[in-house]
Amino acid sequence: MTMVRRAAVLLTLAAIVAEGRAWAGPPFLTDDPEPVEVGHWEFYIASQWSGTRHAAQGTAPHFEINYGAVPGLQLHAIFPAALSWQSGEAVRFGPGDIELGAKFRFVEETDARPQIGTFPLVVLPTGSARRGLGAGTTQVVLPIWIQKGIGRWTTYGGGGVHLARGDNAWVGGWLLQRELLGKLTLGTEAFLMIPMNGASAEIRVNVGLVIDASARHHVLVSAGPAFGGDAGAQAYLAYQLTI
Repeated sequence: MTMVRRAAVLLTLAAIVAEGRAWAGPPFLTDDPEPVEVGHWEFYIASQWSGTRHAAQGTAPHFEINYGAVPGLQLHAIFPAALSWQSGEAVRFGPGDIELGAKFRFVEETDARPQIGTFPLVVLPTGSARRGLGAGTTQVVLPIWIQKGIGRWTTYGGGGVHLARGDNAWVGGWLLQRELLGKLTLGTEAFLMIPMNGASAEIRVNVGLVIDASARHHVLVSAGPAFGGDAGAQAYLAYQLTI
């Protein structure tokens, strides 16, 4: 079965499926340093996927929660239902690896300087690695993110390290986005992963769109190709409720 046909099957089953690694600022892989405002919530119902010609991995769906706990600090959790497929095998579905984190902004943005923050993440091995639904080991991401807004334009990026048994890597990305028509935000990013074990580096390029249906209801989508490494493509689709 071709990759296009396989993608159609996965879309029918679960809208879109997602990759096992999960450092992301919806709908992108690159994150930003801006936490949720104090006392505010973000809820996502989302699906995210990463696939090649012979395999696909992701969530169908996952539930993300962000909460502004105190000024400059956001608490974060993702609870996924994972989906995995390999050529010649049946699609596998079940609980995935849970992600927990805290975003902390330690430099406020001014006209002259960007805002700067960190967003450490811990991914717990709650999914079945044997069935391809989890990494099978605890993963830790330690990044630094920088952001600057200029009128309707916003740019942000940075990077850090992804630590996991036998799978350590340098990770980083940069993004540029622009607000359009007051209800749309269009962005593009490049995200790089450099394994520390000498394996081939991989760069992922995405174009994404955020649609603000109202002050509370939002739709987020992104997609793009990957180059190097296992190559392939990735995509993301979510509904977001802000309170």
